[in-house]
Amino acid sequence: MPDSLPLFPLHAVLVPGAALGLRVFEPRYLDLVRDCGRSGSGFGVCLIAQGEETGAPAMPMAWGTEARIEDFDSGADGLLHLRLRGGRRFHVARTRVRDNGLVVAEVDWCDPDPVAELQPQHALLGEVLRRILEQLGEADVRIPEPRFDDAAWVGWRLAELLPLTLPQRQRLLQEDDPDQRLDELLALLS
Repeated sequence: MPDSLPLFPLHAVLVPGAALGLRVFEPRYLDLVRDCGRSGSGFGVCLIAQGEETGAPAMPMAWGTEARIEDFDSGADGLLHLRLRGGRRFHVARTRVRDNGLVVAEVDWCDPDPVAELQPQHALLGEVLRRILEQLGEADVRIPEPRFDDAAWVGWRLAELLPLTLPQRQRLLQEDDPDQRLDELLALLS
């Protein structure tokens, strides 16, 4: 039975474990944040397939990531600023639009990534990630516990940090196999 999940369609792809900053000002999304705060739940972030981030409800892609609110503040612009962290991946079975314009989806949760050791053919990707993180420094990237020997973790961090196009990042989000995800990243780097 699919779960119901409110969506926040964006011109961005959130991957598991990634951080995302978000400014919230539309009433439907302020209501969403309030409801999530009361219930302790998250919401879905999906890349926009058709439409815009503001105004009329946008049509989301069929794959997305659950977002959890890590921190919030009101910015100098007076808007609500959120810091989100990507959680579980999901597949959208169907959507409906509430009266306030909020898109709500029935979602099937994807299986968690298997714990798989980084394979020798992907060792270069682990080294690329180490160097990216060294260059960025701790102030720029808040990464909970580094796991350079974990294939899924390395793949998601590279998907988050490399300068990929939205379709490339979306394709990685839709890939269930961590090793296949790393193969795709190797192909993109070459």
